Amino acid sequence: MTRPDDREDLDPGLAGERTELAWTRTASAFAALGGAMLKTNPAAGLPVLATSALIWKLGRRARRTAGAHAGSGRLLLITVVVVAVSLVALATVLSSGGGPFGHR
Repeated sequence: MTRPDDREDLDPGLAGERTELAWTRTASAFAALGGAMLKTNPAAGLPVLATSALIWKLGRRARRTAGAHAGSGRLLLITVVVVAVSLVALATVLSSGGGPFGHR
């Protein structure tokens, strides 16, 4: 039997639970923001709400694969989430009509 090189592999403690809570907290924040945006701009609020569901689902998947040593899969998951959040932010700014410096 070989010993893992990483100390966290020996005793991961509550790291998985903290990570799952962070994903859930992020998804909840996106849902709250999307709900607030629906009141003023439904076209921008719907993608944010959809992103919250995506973040929650990806967080659940990350929790399942955490113990499987999925290094490249985890990197792909993080990349997909960062790109998705960036695209939603860009779409929100562009749909507001004025850009980051207000209406002209």
